[in-house]
Amino acid sequence: MVLEMKVPSPGESITEVEIATWLVEDGDYVEKDQPIAEVDSDKATLELPAEESGVITLKAEEGDAVAVGAVVCLIDMDAAKPDTSTDLSADKAGSATSEAGKEESKEAPKVEAPGKETYATGTASPAAKKILAEKGMQASSVKGTGKDGRVTKEDAVKATPSMGTPSTGGARSSNRKKLSMLRRKVAQRLVSVKNETAMLTTFNEVNMQPIFDLRSQYKEEFKRKHGVGLGFMSFFTKACVRALQMYPDVNSMIDGDFKVTYDFQDISIAVSGPKGLMVPVIRNAENLTFRGVESEVKRLALRARDGQITVDEMTGGTFTITNGGVFGSMLSTPIINPPQSAILGMHNIVQRPMAVDGEVVIQPIMYVALSYDHRIIDGRESVGFLVAVKEALENPVELLMNNDIKKALEL
Repeated sequence: MVLEMKVPSPGESITEVEIATWLVEDGDYVEKDQPIAEVDSDKATLELPAEESGVITLKAEEGDAVAVGAVVCLIDMDAAKPDTSTDLSADKAGSATSEAGKEESKEAPKVEAPGKETYATGTASPAAKKILAEKGMQASSVKGTGKDGRVTKEDAVKATPSMGTPSTGGARSSNRKKLSMLRRKVAQRLVSVKNETAMLTTFNEVNMQPIFDLRSQYKEEFKRKHGVGLGFMSFFTKACVRALQMYPDVNSMIDGDFKVTYDFQDISIAVSGPKGLMVPVIRNAENLTFRGVESEVKRLALRARDGQITVDEMTGGTFTITNGGVFGSMLSTPIINPPQSAILGMHNIVQRPMAVDGEVVIQPIMYVALSYDHRIIDGRESVGFLVAVKEALENPVELLMNNDIKKALEL
């Protein structure tokens, strides 16, 4: 019996996916639930597992856009699993033969057999033909390494068109690679934000010494008790939740001629994964403790790193926090994550001179930036929001912990 494997729906509103990478070859025997491909949607990269065991026949090539519900491969469930023991015996016999032939090869000079030319020689496969067309090259200009001289996809990818300029002796190779569906969608959304919103950015600076002191005193006990570190993200998340409750316009978004304001705070956090930037959501952050925020940040970051994050975990969110400081950024203007109306940018922490009680002292300072949509957020709300975040971070014991550190950290 042959099973037709169809593309499952990765999430609501997604109508097609793109075959990013086949993890198996045409004709391979696959086991049930074995990952056979990585597919890109406009929201995430997901693994496609085999629905049954059998010999697989691929029905799409890498880079093809396939509609949800379309057949992507066939699995012959009646095909027998290859006997690996026979292969091992053949390998051993082949090894013995090659050993015996070593002495002969020392005496007899190696003679190259003339290449066999057939109708396939110099002919490009469909995938190679498409790549060569994009490069403006002819198949006849590329040496094929496939069977009987056929030009393979790999040959086309490696082929470099002649530029007609004299060589300077340096390396002049280039690589042309199609953007993933996820990256193309991100690019479209970023351009859309720049063109369709009245985006402005306001800045402030935060003295991080109070948080440094708290972490220095309690981080080891916190980690022993809860199994997660006491990082900066929990302080920033709780400071943003407080500020969003004080300035609800920042926790809103535009829907046509209407403004939608939420009475909950779902905080999106920007996480760098192997497939690029992802933005999973901490749901109902207003109900989480410091331990709850740190545990959720760790869980989402690990799932993003391992490629297990789902579309649902990245959908929604009423406000975003992004931390460019982990890469060394001193200052930036983060771009709003649509359809949200504001995003907070964290940056690196640097020792700087600061006036404290009339004296210049060296303190760990972070610049923070709030980008917002001026169509529904005015200067009073945006500046007030950022000042509220600054106040909470510089006085966390009173404003975030209700003057009870042990209770807030659940120690």
